[in-house]
Amino acid sequence: MSQYWSAVVKGLTPYVPGEQPKLPNLIKLNTNESPYPPSPDVVTALRAQLADGLRLYPDPGSDQLVATIARRYGLCANQVFVGNGSDEVLAHVFLALLKQNKPILFPDITYSFYPVYCKLYGIDFERIALNEQFEIQVSDYLKPNGGIIFANPNAPTGVLLGLSEIQSLLEKNTQSVVVVDEAYVDFGGVSCVSLIERFPQLLVVHTLSKSRALAGLRVGYAMGQPALIEGLNRVKDSFNSYPLDRLAQAGATAAIADEKYFSDLCARVIRSRESLVAQMRALGFEVLPSAANFIFACFKGMAGADLAKNLRNRSIIVRHFSHPERISPFIRITVGTEEQCAGLIEALKQITLGQ
Repeated sequence: MSQYWSAVVKGLTPYVPGEQPKLPNLIKLNTNESPYPPSPDVVTALRAQLADGLRLYPDPGSDQLVATIARRYGLCANQVFVGNGSDEVLAHVFLALLKQNKPILFPDITYSFYPVYCKLYGIDFERIALNEQFEIQVSDYLKPNGGIIFANPNAPTGVLLGLSEIQSLLEKNTQSVVVVDEAYVDFGGVSCVSLIERFPQLLVVHTLSKSRALAGLRVGYAMGQPALIEGLNRVKDSFNSYPLDRLAQAGATAAIADEKYFSDLCARVIRSRESLVAQMRALGFEVLPSAANFIFACFKGMAGADLAKNLRNRSIIVRHFSHPERISPFIRITVGTEEQCAGLIEALKQITLGQ
């Protein structure tokens, strides 16, 4: 341990991102990336930026991108905040809105970056257990808190909390911020952006990494009433006034604007997911209901780690979580192309039949 580290750094257990292996002939289904490329309009927009403009700083407010997002969701520009990926947006959310005198609440099984941010910023938190079906129970969150945050659909389970239940939570939890992380909502859920006008405590976070196929560009955004967005901008402008470069702004703007390509991509992933779920259940797998671009599944009698290892031996990479213990039998599988899904099913047949 370095003698030059601060006390904060010494106490950190950093988030571990999904593996990015560089193996030949690999079926990579571990990080929930899009199996398809982004809109062709994105490529056109990026090429247009590869000129003299790169010597200049980008627009610090990302005004064109903000306006495009606002128009897409029927909001005003002062209700949108953009950042360098939704992880950076969330980091600003924790510091600007969730660092309070009471502990914040989030599910015991959820995006593992949440407790990392809490420890980084010195935020007290309480994990709220999901029920036996891995669902969020709104009634469990109706207690004094410094804020509530959850992913919807949840990660890594893919289970969705309905819009009416989110509305019920907002109606009963009015004294603290409720952050809904909708990284995967486009694959089967209904966004709660429509509730922003009625609930000043609601903040909705999105990413372009999944349904817009721009994981390599790093763009995320938050939507809420102006007071919440102002809080985020105060943190951003005290940290990095230029979080999005010219390429990111141009590509993200083009991706948001191409609604037809976005809809078609989501529909393709949903069809592949439903087919994959049906085939895996036919093989005897337990598969949780998913509204995301991944599925969470286990096979009775085989440990999740062993299943992931057997797939890796066949050049298929999936994600396995050993903690908490309750989810250790499961593996998380990103929905790939039709060819990738077919390769996965063939490998699972061999593994489960002992071939």
